[in-house]
Amino acid sequence: MEFLPLSYKRISKFFSIVLLCFAFSFPHVIAEESKNGNEFAKLSQRLIQDGFNPEKINTLFSSEQVFFTPSDVSLFFIHSESSLNYDQFIALKPIAKARGYMETHRESLERAEKTYGVDKTVITAILLVETQLGGYLGKRTVINTLSTMAALTDKNLKERIWQSIPNKKKPNREKFEKKVEKRSQWGYQELKALIKYTSREQIAPESIKGSYAGAMGIPQFMPSNALTLAKDGNNDGRVDLFNHADAISSVANYLKHHGWKPGIPRQRQHEVLFRYNHSNYYVDTLLKVSDKLKEG
Repeated sequence: MEFLPLSYKRISKFFSIVLLCFAFSFPHVIAEESKNGNEFAKLSQRLIQDGFNPEKINTLFSSEQVFFTPSDVSLFFIHSESSLNYDQFIALKPIAKARGYMETHRESLERAEKTYGVDKTVITAILLVETQLGGYLGKRTVINTLSTMAALTDKNLKERIWQSIPNKKKPNREKFEKKVEKRSQWGYQELKALIKYTSREQIAPESIKGSYAGAMGIPQFMPSNALTLAKDGNNDGRVDLFNHADAISSVANYLKHHGWKPGIPRQRQHEVLFRYNHSNYYVDTLLKVSDKLKEG
């Protein structure tokens, strides 16, 4: 790290204060920040106003690893669940891999099944479909995804997302506007949960990679679920969704929380699993995988 002379720091601090005062005197300056590489300035202030530590927030959003990602977030507005090939998971090779996973993690799966009353084949099916049993966890920085989504209350930033969507894939503009309005609030709540979760578990938030939508870890939990429903499956005092034992227990607890009980009928299983991912195609695949795993 390069250390600056004290006098330079004082001068820099002085000008920072002057610029801040200037910004409050002329509101359009803040609006222009979204065009000048300072996209998260208003978002940072919002978090601070909501009670987050100013020093931690300013340090976090001044990191070179935290930045606005329109190309990643634009995927959120063109993604289609129906276009995914879920049939791939019921082929011989992935089912064999899932059986091997159940053998490798037998102790964790049996403990979760006993503790939470959730069928171990269903837990395994979820992990198979979500991340190929931890083989594919996503490459996008979760805090960038959620911060970008949360910052879309700014019309300039929203327009940048719109422009980043290829013309051939652009949705209806009215639907886009409605989805942005809804998802920016959702993104903000998930961002707050991410900051709380990573602070509690002493994890650098900028280090977490995940999906285009901000889901993370082997079970692809959103931060709000990680904060409230994730469990310490290996009893090491930490909740780490990139750890298989923790992921297994977390999935089991999630399903129990939403109504899973031993022996529940097929239709009720479907309803509970639908809470994990609102797609009938997805749920049908999970149950098919579970059936195949029970065949031995």
